[in-house]
Amino acid sequence: MNPTLPSGEGGASTLAHGTHESSRVFGGTPETGLYRFGFGIRNWLMSGASQSPEQTISHHGHQHPTQPWWKVMCLTGVDYFSTLGYQPGIAFLAAGALAPIATVVLVLLTLFGALPIYQRVAEASPNGQGSIAMLESLLTRWKGKAFVLVLLGFAATDFVITMTLSAADATAHIVENPYAPHWLEAHPVLVTAVLLLFLGAIFMKGFKEAIGLAVFLVIVYLALNALVIGRSLYEIAVHPDYLANWRYALMSGEQHGSPWLILGAALLVFPKLALGLSGFETGVAVMPLVRGGPLDTPKNPEGRIHNSKKLLRTAALIMSVALIGSSFATALLIPPAEFQSGGQAYGRALSFLCHGFFGDFIGTAYDISTISILWFAGASAMAGLLNLIPRYLPRYGMAPEWARAVRPLVLVLTSVTLLVTWIFEANVEAQGGAYATGVLVLMTSAAFAVTLLLWRRGGWHRIAFLLITLVFVYTTIDNVHERPDGVKIALVFIATIVLSSFISRVVRSTELRVTKVILDDAARKFIDETGTGTVRIVANRPDRGLEEEYRKKEQDARQDHHIPPGEPIIILEVRPGDASEFTDELEVTGVRVGPYRILRCESPAIPNAIAALLMHIRDTTDKLPHVYFGWTEGNPIAYVLKFIAFGEGDTAPVTREVLRQAIDEPELRPRVHVG
Repeated sequence: MNPTLPSGEGGASTLAHGTHESSRVFGGTPETGLYRFGFGIRNWLMSGASQSPEQTISHHGHQHPTQPWWKVMCLTGVDYFSTLGYQPGIAFLAAGALAPIATVVLVLLTLFGALPIYQRVAEASPNGQGSIAMLESLLTRWKGKAFVLVLLGFAATDFVITMTLSAADATAHIVENPYAPHWLEAHPVLVTAVLLLFLGAIFMKGFKEAIGLAVFLVIVYLALNALVIGRSLYEIAVHPDYLANWRYALMSGEQHGSPWLILGAALLVFPKLALGLSGFETGVAVMPLVRGGPLDTPKNPEGRIHNSKKLLRTAALIMSVALIGSSFATALLIPPAEFQSGGQAYGRALSFLCHGFFGDFIGTAYDISTISILWFAGASAMAGLLNLIPRYLPRYGMAPEWARAVRPLVLVLTSVTLLVTWIFEANVEAQGGAYATGVLVLMTSAAFAVTLLLWRRGGWHRIAFLLITLVFVYTTIDNVHERPDGVKIALVFIATIVLSSFISRVVRSTELRVTKVILDDAARKFIDETGTGTVRIVANRPDRGLEEEYRKKEQDARQDHHIPPGEPIIILEVRPGDASEFTDELEVTGVRVGPYRILRCESPAIPNAIAALLMHIRDTTDKLPHVYFGWTEGNPIAYVLKFIAFGEGDTAPVTREVLRQAIDEPELRPRVHVG
């Protein structure tokens, strides 16, 4: 007599029945305080875990409420606009007197290159997938997955270094302030770590709080920068000698006063200013937070796309004006020696001007604003990673299921930022190469994706975007040549992601991995025809599908497993699908070949599909099905590797292992026979 089983109907049935999982994790029984405490913590950490790629950036079990586009712009702006805290100094160190002209070139690339590219990306990926999703479709199977992992490595480089570099620069502004305690100068790593821990704590609290704080910080910061830049340009206007000295510096340089040579030199040097482009990638990544129109649908979010484009345009225009103004102000008003390491303007050029023009009181207010936005610049980066990682890695089986939840990811990412800060000793300059590399690779990939998309459609636009792509390729190559350390750091991130993804894939390979089982009418009829008897499933490797094949298979199965002649059997054939996919719905069709009843389906992992079907039969018929396999000849280790890579191998033992992990009580597991 079969044990009592849960009954169900149609659809899917993939829930395991057994002891409560949390009792195994935390110990004790449901009546103990330890269990309740552990279960409470687990529920708090896992609240908001997204069940699908569309449910990213979730909290408290649902998607975050959308916000007006200008508020979301402030969230991305804490990254984009905060670049003003260090960009003018980096520009002068890289280009000297050419910095303002090189900055103009950068702004032109922003408005006529990056902006059109990311507006197209917003159209193609309104759910925040970005260019990674656009490029994912170019390559199939494992090649596509490997390509995505590499791009995720560069994205992780960009976003993680955004958090650590910005926090380190905030620390530099803290220790350089005249009112700051002097002992802080000896502990930059500690100060930076504290800032990163506070950032993580905000995200552990919730996204709503992060956006509200971002709006306040951006408004105050932009107002103070407008004050400083405006005063600086006024000083240049009323003191023509500043402009004359700058022109003299240009004329006395290697360009010898030739406007064309000066422009050519600016074109060559502007890639060193590439950090000024950082922010577009996060603007697209957080698109799910942008409020759309009342007529928006999940498949056609026109309002969200329109507002996201408005977000990108507004941010680009604000930043373009600020970049040009700050570059002219700092290059013309600050002595070159102050930009060097140890100088008063090193890493804080606009702050230096603010203290000089308005005194230490207003200067300190500017420092506090700069420190705050630099510290919170990591918020947009954190938001981007919280959107990207759940969208790809869990779906690939390359991250644990808890990676779909916000809070566990925040804990992991915060730990990574602390490690990076310790390795680089909170040094801004040491991280600049990796930052620029991550930014430029993502922008180049976005430009390539858009160009390829338009190339398939035809039209003159494709030529323009091809030229933009070539400019980004040149900029990336030049940056890699100048700062090879950036690529090395990015390769570390890529290697870490690939290795951890492989380990996760191996560990999770024997999970059930089937989200839903769907039987057509014929398949359901075959199972119903067993009546009150035992449901006997004979696994068969698909071949030509001839009646003679099935006659031979039935004879062998009855002989090997001692199945009585009168007992009906159903033959199951699972064709291997795309093994690089991790989860899938299982669609089972029933066909008759002569007197034989055949169930056919396709799956990325054959043993997991068989296990899922057996559990579905168990749940819908209230009977324990039996499945019969033949012995597989060959090296078992080779079969294990084959299963991980191609979804098939020594099917029988893997099927049993999947069932063992899915169902705790042995008496409730479908029976597996090998003979």
